[in-house]
Amino acid sequence: MTLQFECEVEVDWGIDCAGLAREVAEKVLEMENCPYDASVNLVLTDNEEIKRVNTEFRNILAPTDVLSFPMIPFETPADYSVVEEDDSYFDLDTDELLLGDIMISAEKAAAQAKEFGHSVKREFCFLVAHSMLHLLGYDHMAPEEAAVMEKKQADALDALGITR
Repeated sequence: MTLQFECEVEVDWGIDCAGLAREVAEKVLEMENCPYDASVNLVLTDNEEIKRVNTEFRNILAPTDVLSFPMIPFETPADYSVVEEDDSYFDLDTDELLLGDIMISAEKAAAQAKEFGHSVKREFCFLVAHSMLHLLGYDHMAPEEAAVMEKKQADALDALGITR
């Protein structure tokens, strides 16, 4: 797996954000039986940039904790048959499956960790797992969908021993 990680802000969390993000992303892909090498872009940024992107792409005039921009229009989550019909979902040079982009607000991650009473490491990893599931076609708009995503997120973090 290729994880392009960019940190646009200074964070002093005492963790290896890029390494943890890769570990979580790989675990989600493994648990979702992804048969391909995959590529994801992840940017750790601030509230101002998240708000700007939210405004531009979602008409939401506020920062959120995370944004996910899937490249593949999965009709059924993690049903990879859609990519088998169209090689434009793959990088021409590396043959990796281009899953999409993730933006995480470092400010929101730190604030939510404090609010929910767990470590920033756990919050950051949760946001990565959450976003990876979005890139694989999962959503949480309906209660049933939310329950599925919550379980998958928890299972990925538990498998990695990432706790509160």
